[in-house]
Amino acid sequence: MGGCVFRPSAEPVSDGPLKIGFVNGGSTQFHTCLQRAVVKTARNNFAEIYTADSRQDAERELSNIQDMIERQVDVIIVQTVSTQALKQDIAKAKKADIPIFLTSVTADPSDILGAVVVDLKAVGKLDAEWIWKDADGRSAEVGVIAGAPGAASDVLVGSFIGALPSNAQVVANQPGMFDAEKARQVAASMIQEHPDLDYVFIANEQMAFAARKSFDAAGATDVKIVTVNGTDEGLAALKDGRFAATVSNSAADTGKLAVENAIAMMRGEEVDKVDNTPILLTTKDNADRAPLYCIQG
Repeated sequence: MGGCVFRPSAEPVSDGPLKIGFVNGGSTQFHTCLQRAVVKTARNNFAEIYTADSRQDAERELSNIQDMIERQVDVIIVQTVSTQALKQDIAKAKKADIPIFLTSVTADPSDILGAVVVDLKAVGKLDAEWIWKDADGRSAEVGVIAGAPGAASDVLVGSFIGALPSNAQVVANQPGMFDAEKARQVAASMIQEHPDLDYVFIANEQMAFAARKSFDAAGATDVKIVTVNGTDEGLAALKDGRFAATVSNSAADTGKLAVENAIAMMRGEEVDKVDNTPILLTTKDNADRAPLYCIQG
């Protein structure tokens, strides 16, 4: 958790409704659910809200930042397409004296109003600890289907591997690029090369569903999948046995926290500069208590 701070280099905003810009990175399930929460929470707090989709394009993201500046918003919440794009966003917004609040990633604290992130190290560790308990000292072969090479996936996977017990050996580690078809191909190859796989850690549920199909098609129905997200579909897969465990981290919670914290800071209230989306190791036994991943539109 970060320290308590106020809006930097500006007087707290107090007159009239806040104008919030939200620049989203894409249109995946995560992005859609994040935006629903941002919009609903802003409206519940009597703020004006403007949204834009960068479509995973850094140049479009910068253009969206410029559009929010021209709309004269009070604060811009950004789900960036890349940390490289973010540097340009921050520079442009700072020049216009408009603070940026981040979701999913953070930056130099002096450059941003605040952020809401998922503790990826803790997420990876929770999945590894589930395997530790389930293997119960038995030798186990573990596969990893990572996301795209880069900071987020590397942190997640590194934490998972580092927290595994000595009796669990990682025999394969390949990127699935956060793409279902790529993950399906990786899983098919992995089970062919390692027919005795016991567990596979997969960096999100979209890839995990595709991998499950590959394993089942190869007759490896006993491979246990541990993954990340906690979507409604993921919770259903826990209940019917397709997944063994997932770490729930709600996109709805991230969006709600981002707006509430940004508004509080703009009003001069004390909140954590970098806040964490709640996470929960979720299995068949506690799936009914998992946080709602996505609110209704």
